Amino acid sequence: MRRRILIYGGTGYTGRLIAEHARNLRHPPVIAGRTAHRVHTLAAELGIPGRVVAVDEPEILDDALGDVSVLINAASPFTQTTRPLIESCLRTQTHYLDITGELPAFRDAFCYDAAARKRGIMIMPGAGLGIVASDCLAMHVAARVPNAKYLRIALLRPESFSRGTFRSALGLSNSRVTIRRNGRLTSVPVGRLQRSFDFGEGERESVAVSWADVFTAYYSTGIRNIEAYFEADLASRALYQLGAGVADTLRFAPVQRWLNAATRAWPEGPTPRRRETEKCVIVAEAEDSWRRRSSARLETPDGYSFTAESAAAIAQRVMRGEFLPGFQTPAKVYGADFVLGFKGTRRVELDRLFSHKQAIHVV
Repeated sequence: MRRRILIYGGTGYTGRLIAEHARNLRHPPVIAGRTAHRVHTLAAELGIPGRVVAVDEPEILDDALGDVSVLINAASPFTQTTRPLIESCLRTQTHYLDITGELPAFRDAFCYDAAARKRGIMIMPGAGLGIVASDCLAMHVAARVPNAKYLRIALLRPESFSRGTFRSALGLSNSRVTIRRNGRLTSVPVGRLQRSFDFGEGERESVAVSWADVFTAYYSTGIRNIEAYFEADLASRALYQLGAGVADTLRFAPVQRWLNAATRAWPEGPTPRRRETEKCVIVAEAEDSWRRRSSARLETPDGYSFTAESAAAIAQRVMRGEFLPGFQTPAKVYGADFVLGFKGTRRVELDRLFSHKQAIHVV
């Protein structure tokens, strides 16, 4: 009987945190990656098994998953690892989780929905902070506004980024922002949509970004108009606009080589002491045609610590048989209050729901 969790990319910054968190579970994880000395060194340090395998080695990959119930993909950029790992999971009937926030990776994963249902496995990208927290908050506010027409989700800018997050951000640079309108994904120019949100210290300007919630929240809530925002001061918004202007240039091979070198020079991730002082803040608001609105704020520990706990928790639930076959979102499977079970997480209601008469008066 399969009773293992395999963490692919376990030697990376966030992958290691997941492994450290999961090694105390009833069934300790296996870490896997393509660099032998890193895999063996970390496996020995944590006292858990290690397997050396690359995503472009399908037969070896299938063999590595032979006794595995759940795969957690922690290897960025996920646009390169999602498809081969899901295909191996389909062949070996292994549940697939990852911690991505990259929108293209969610679109790739959704393509395997029918195949996953047929094989009886769950595909759930975004099992870390990037989707778990925001998806649960989105479902919470949506439930308080029947027939909500609009959903907006905003993230307070983190103080620090890991090397993998930096690499993913560079790969997603674009001159346009993906949003959802009338149930369909579409795009607007960078900087077109700006809005203020209360992250706990008054209103702050935020700019629309291509966050994966415009994809996942549609399946969790059914709301047909969704936008995602990132808190940004004037300097950050100007830099964002500048990056959008040169996004196409970033695709050229010489520039890619320079960016790869810059990525290697980036710190692997925040120190444990710094993680203890940081927090993540997300705001979500649902609104109907009468402008009746529900908004709430979710505060969690730093994103990396939260991701390690949530990915391990979801994997453990899947091991217990708590899953739905096919492409799934965290809130749809585990509910809006799932996120409240994690240490240091707090949800705050920001608005009272107005009656129809009061809503018109406010407008």
